Amino acid sequence: MTHRPLLSRAVVAAGAAALAGALLAPVPAAAGTAPAPAACPAGVADVADCWTGQDANGAHYAIAVPHEWNGDLVVHAHGGPDLAAASDPERSVEDLDRWAVMAREGYAWVGSAYRRGGYGTRMAVADTESAREVFVEAFGVPGRTYAHGQSWGGDVAAKLVEVHPAAYEGVLLTNGVLAGASRGYDYRVDLRVVYQYYCGNHPRPSEPQYPLWMGLRKDSTMTSAGLRSRLQECTGYQSEPGDRTALQQRNLDDILAVTKVPERTLESHLRFATFTFRDIVHHRLDGRNPFSNRAVRYSGSHDDEALNKGVERFSADPSAERDLTWDSDLTGAVRIPTLTLHAIDDPTVFVEHESAYRETREGAGTADDLVQVFTAESEHSSLSNSGYAAAMDALAAWTETGARPTPAGVAASCPGFDATYGTGCFIDPTFAPAPYADRVEPRPGGHRWPTMTAAQERAWSRIPGIGIEP
Repeated sequence: MTHRPLLSRAVVAAGAAALAGALLAPVPAAAGTAPAPAACPAGVADVADCWTGQDANGAHYAIAVPHEWNGDLVVHAHGGPDLAAASDPERSVEDLDRWAVMAREGYAWVGSAYRRGGYGTRMAVADTESAREVFVEAFGVPGRTYAHGQSWGGDVAAKLVEVHPAAYEGVLLTNGVLAGASRGYDYRVDLRVVYQYYCGNHPRPSEPQYPLWMGLRKDSTMTSAGLRSRLQECTGYQSEPGDRTALQQRNLDDILAVTKVPERTLESHLRFATFTFRDIVHHRLDGRNPFSNRAVRYSGSHDDEALNKGVERFSADPSAERDLTWDSDLTGAVRIPTLTLHAIDDPTVFVEHESAYRETREGAGTADDLVQVFTAESEHSSLSNSGYAAAMDALAAWTETGARPTPAGVAASCPGFDATYGTGCFIDPTFAPAPYADRVEPRPGGHRWPTMTAAQERAWSRIPGIGIEP
C-alpha cells in the first residue's frame, strides 16, 4: 500500500473555521453559494466533515474532507444522465455515500450534481471542473488531484482530463462509457428498432407514428411504468418462463439474441433508448438525428432475412452526428496516468467499451499511460470497495513514483484492503475483452478509433454553436 502523509484534524479544522468565517460575508446569487457545513452521509459520517453548496451555474455539489486527510483530492463525475430539469442537490451526496471508500482511504472528495438533468458531456465536464475550483478556493491546492467517474461519469471524467489535463495528476475510470456517445449507444439504437419490429407496440399502430431514432415523441406522456407494461405485453419478461406465451418467449429470445443485451437489463436499456434518446434528440440536438443503422446486418433471430427486410432503417444527420461526437467522444490525447476498472459481466456498459478505449488511446499514441484492470463482477452501478481501494492505491503510487502498475499487482494488493472492507477481491489479471465490434454491430468506419482525433476536435471547436448547449 502507498502511504502518504496525513493532515491532522486540527489542520483541517482550521481550514474549516476560515471557511466558516468566509460564510459570514454575503455571496451574490450569480456567484453561487460557498460551501456550507452539512451532515455527512452515513458512509463517511464517522471519518469526515462535509459541506454542500451550489456553483454559479446552478450545479449543486458536495465535499468531504477526512479527519485524517492525506492531502490529495478525488474529483468525482456522476453517471446517468438523470433526466430531471434541474440540478438535484441529493445526487452528489448520494454519490459521496456510494463511493465512501475514497474518503475512508484518506482522500478529500468533491462531486457535482451538474447544473441540469439531461445529456451533455461537456456541460458535465464544466460543472465537475467548477466543483474542483470550489474545493481549491475553500481548502487550498491539494497535494495531488485525481478524477474519477463511473458509467456515463467515466466518459465525463475521461473528457475532463482531456480538456483540463494540467489540473489532474491521474484518472480512475470505472465501468465507463468509453466508446463515447456516437458509437457507445449503437446497441441501444439496435434494441429500439429490433424491439419495434417484433413488438409493434412502441408506438402502437393506433398511436401517432414517429421515426424510432427519436426514442419517443417530444410531447409523449409515456411513463417508465407504461413502457414496462408494453415490454411485458410483448415478451413476458417479468413472468416465469412457464407462464409466457410461445410468442412472448420467441420475441424475447429473438430480441436478446440479436441485440446481445442481457435479459436482466433489457428494460433499463429500452428505457434509455426511449427517454434518454428523446432528451438527446429533442432537447439537445433540436430534433436532429445523430444515429444510423442503414448498413447494419442483424443476425441471431429465428428469421434474419425477414428481420432485415422489415426493421426500420435510417441515416444520421451529419451535423447531429458531429455535434454528439464533439460533445462526448474521446480523442485519447491525454498524457496522465489512467487506470480503468471494469466488471467483466457488466450488464449495462459492456466490458468491450474498454477495447474501444484502448484502441482510442493507441490511435492517439498515449496507450503507455493506460492500465486496464478487470474484475469478475456482474453489477454496473458499483463494484467491490476492496477493488476500488486497490485501484486507487495503484493509481496514486503510479503518480508518485512513476512506476506503471500491472493488473497482477493490483490483484495482489487487494486482499490487504479486503481486510478492512470485506467486500471481496475479484480482479482477474489475465482477462482481455473482445473487440467492441464483436459485441456491437459496427457502422461504416466503425473499426477505426478514435472516432474523433485531437486535430478534428480542434477544427470543429471553431464552428459556431458546435456541440450541445449547456
